[in-house]
Amino acid sequence: MLNLPNAITLTRIALVVVFTAAVSIADQYSWGYLAALVTFILAACTDWLDGYLARRLNQVTTFGKLIDPLADKIAVSAAFIYLTGVGLCPVWVTILIISREFLVTGLRQIAQDHGIIIPAGTSGKWKTAFQLAFCIACLLALTWTHTPEYLPSFLDQLAALCLWHGSGASNFLYQFTLWGSIILTVYSGAVYCVGARKFLQR
Repeated sequence: MLNLPNAITLTRIALVVVFTAAVSIADQYSWGYLAALVTFILAACTDWLDGYLARRLNQVTTFGKLIDPLADKIAVSAAFIYLTGVGLCPVWVTILIISREFLVTGLRQIAQDHGIIIPAGTSGKWKTAFQLAFCIACLLALTWTHTPEYLPSFLDQLAALCLWHGSGASNFLYQFTLWGSIILTVYSGAVYCVGARKFLQR
């Protein structure tokens, strides 16, 4: 039976479809940048909300443990591929992140074959948080650059002062969230590998 937390998780996947559509038309219709930003923020919020409700309502399910990290992978991968395409994320970073997701998905499948469900660990959750923050920062910068009239004044100032400098995103917030994402991607992947080692040896 589909409960509320799982429905919210599936909504996150649907929002990725909307996000992809928004960025695909952004060059022709400038409001697409704002639509992409808002959609991705909503998707990021559901990442927290579904887990909170699952614990609060005691509705943690095997399906939820599997689909929640998968929804995160879909959202993050879509955003990083787009940001690489517009020059805001190095290609090697996106390859690293997506490769890690394939690796962890494979390890989860091996564990599942042995009757064990591996939920997202603490390091994986921090990794996702940094990745989402990086993507939102870049999307906010893009929206401010192309359509500043769509942003409230406080967001306009935030984007101008904190997210964008000169011709590229090269300031502290950009570097902090980018390198935090890289470090946690590698670390959390290593944690999964160590945890799944006993299954790989069988």
